[in-house]
Amino acid sequence: MTPALPAFSLEGKTALITGASRGIGFTLARGLAQAGATVVAAGRDAATLDDAVSQLKRWDGGASGLLLDVSRGESITRAFGRFEHAPLDILINNAGTEQVCPSLDVDEALWRRIVDTNLKGAFFCAQAAARLMVGRHGGSMINICSLTSRVGVPGAAAYGASKSGLVGLTHTLSTEWAGRGIRVNGIGPGYFSTDLTQVFYQDPQWRDAMLGKIPLGRFGELDDLIGAAVFLSSDAARYITGQVLYIDGGYLASV
Repeated sequence: MTPALPAFSLEGKTALITGASRGIGFTLARGLAQAGATVVAAGRDAATLDDAVSQLKRWDGGASGLLLDVSRGESITRAFGRFEHAPLDILINNAGTEQVCPSLDVDEALWRRIVDTNLKGAFFCAQAAARLMVGRHGGSMINICSLTSRVGVPGAAAYGASKSGLVGLTHTLSTEWAGRGIRVNGIGPGYFSTDLTQVFYQDPQWRDAMLGKIPLGRFGELDDLIGAAVFLSSDAARYITGQVLYIDGGYLASV
């Protein structure tokens, strides 16, 4: 039976999601699998990655895992070598890390760890993917940005810089690679409870104050991100590139 909205289907497409062992990355991997994509979940911890893949197989029997540390160039080269003779249609740059730290206390080691993972890693994964997509049939890339791409958050200097950089990267790559059939967009999640952010949600005062700033009156649920990722990955978004879609319950519109 032909799908009611075939342009939104990801059937026949292969998607690589970095940082897919848990949280946002795992949720997006599941969502793309449910939309018909063959999913390759990438992560740097073998045990958690194996567990994620076993769960993803419930929706995508062909789901597989790929060990990848995006902060290391040799790991990126090795991982993307897997696709030398195989299709890669979709890349979601989700792998990221954060450590809340007053700006006066940030040292070079902390800065490198965050920026190398969140920004440098995203660029070189995008570059490796583009080299595979060029000369085939193009593809779609999605960079997972953040509210800190748009607003300042105390204690998040390195993180905010890396996520703001992702917006600039999205704009640059989208214009440079459009003629080669590669679309590059971003998704900016608002306030979602993940392993990285759980410490905030355990503070009742913070929760109450932040909920008061979100027009829809609730924090995001991870499944709220799936629709945008499927849409931007699909042919339904074939004329959309260089955009960042913020999924924040109206937070940015109200500040």
